[in-house]
Amino acid sequence: MKKIIFPILILLLVFSQTANSQSFSGGDEVQEQAMKYGRLMRLINSYYVDSTDIEAITEKAIVNVLSELDPHSVYISKEDVEKANEPLKGSFSGIGISFNILRDTLMVVQTIPGGPSESVGLIAGDRIISVDDEMIAGVGLTNQGVFDRLKGEKGTLVKVTILRKGEADPIDFEIIRDKIPIHSLDAAYMLDKSTAYIKLNRFAATTSTEFIEAIEELKNTNRVDNLVLDLRGNGGGYLKEAFRLSDQFLEYGKTIVYTEGLRNPKRILGATRDGEFLKGKLVILIDRGSASASEIVSGAVQDWDRGVVVGRRSFGKGLVQQQYYLTDGSQVRLTNAHYYTPSGRCIQKPYDEGIKDYRMDVYKRVSTGELYNADSIKVNDSLQYETKVNKRIVYGGGGIIPDVFVPIDTSSNYGYYNKLVRKSIVSQYVVDYVDVHRDALLEEYKSFDQYKKKFDVSEEMLEEIFAIGDKKNVERDEEAIDFIHDYAKTHLKATIASRLWKSNMYYEIMNKESDEVATALEIINDEQRYNAILKGEAYE
Repeated sequence: MKKIIFPILILLLVFSQTANSQSFSGGDEVQEQAMKYGRLMRLINSYYVDSTDIEAITEKAIVNVLSELDPHSVYISKEDVEKANEPLKGSFSGIGISFNILRDTLMVVQTIPGGPSESVGLIAGDRIISVDDEMIAGVGLTNQGVFDRLKGEKGTLVKVTILRKGEADPIDFEIIRDKIPIHSLDAAYMLDKSTAYIKLNRFAATTSTEFIEAIEELKNTNRVDNLVLDLRGNGGGYLKEAFRLSDQFLEYGKTIVYTEGLRNPKRILGATRDGEFLKGKLVILIDRGSASASEIVSGAVQDWDRGVVVGRRSFGKGLVQQQYYLTDGSQVRLTNAHYYTPSGRCIQKPYDEGIKDYRMDVYKRVSTGELYNADSIKVNDSLQYETKVNKRIVYGGGGIIPDVFVPIDTSSNYGYYNKLVRKSIVSQYVVDYVDVHRDALLEEYKSFDQYKKKFDVSEEMLEEIFAIGDKKNVERDEEAIDFIHDYAKTHLKATIASRLWKSNMYYEIMNKESDEVATALEIINDEQRYNAILKGEAYE
């Protein structure tokens, strides 16, 4: 199989339409190999001893050849193209609900404000029992099954029947599908009187717009002198959105990022005059889940000594992919350039040991000790660079190394509670709890601020969760329970708040437990320390 892999990809690329209509180089060689592969396929189809699926052979070959190039060049089948692109487009067409499948029944957790479900009167807690006259309760419904039934073309009609507490009979709704936004901003609020906090989960088509709207809204009612930008767990997305976000922090003309490849000339992206936060203290939070576009932003800010990067070493993805359509509507995302931070460093980590080893790197960081000890971070001394203003030493070849390291809490005592979370015991408990107590909670706590100040998770609530864990084979650990007692209460309170209001409230509560956020605030509130970090000076 390997002997025919390379010609397969060439043949398909020869006859495909590219995303940017680039012409192919090496035409004679490509044509020769394409003819060779075509001859092989005709021979197999005409003379091979058994029946074959030429399409399946071709797709497997494409996947294999791309895996030999680099970890981020991938094939996407025709059926999966729309699904793969959707999270970055910023919207999809549907009915506008967040949902949970609870005991084989589809329950509305929230309706999206302004969406079609809210406009016709669906409310949180409604159970959808049929869609377009098809019974979906008690039939083993999956998340994909929900998407298949409720998503669709904008303007199309879907009929749903729901059960609602307090109503004796089912209620029918007719909902016209519409564009539903996919938000990349999880939270935006004030950490203190002058420090804003903004968390982004991806870099989608609307990310920079969401950021600008959020910070302008905060400025309308607060004095925003400082900003904590949380990019932890943000795996990246569109390069242009990374540029646009970086542009909010850097002065006109400063290089944000540049890209270059063997067949792609150097392209420099520089800051414009449109920044929303050009002055004031800036701290960016990163971790091993921060990749690609997140690294472009944190790298640009670090290289220009514009702000302090806090957390743990980022993922290390310095490759740029371009989408190219193949003849049947499928796609390849082909790496066509490296990107470089303003100091000239490419932060792509090595992948010469193979893709499996490459992908396991973030997990190996636990065993090497670098998640809880900055001295365990390995750097390549041959890839040493200087920041643009203060000439601090920074490194390429392995992600963004933070200016201030914050270790992860690796205590084994968290393992017990994490099992309860991973098995959906906590989330299912919260869904049940909010379903029963929603009206009473909203009656008692007229606002989130009241809830945040007065609501307390009871010992009985914790015990109910631990008891469910007993029944689902999560062995009770009394020592761990004592250790994580306060954390579990905070997490449960935050999760309930996110179900009653929105995700913003989850982070507003949980960040009280975050060492990274606490460190960011300490740095911001100590001007001497902040400036010393940016100058690369020792500070005590």
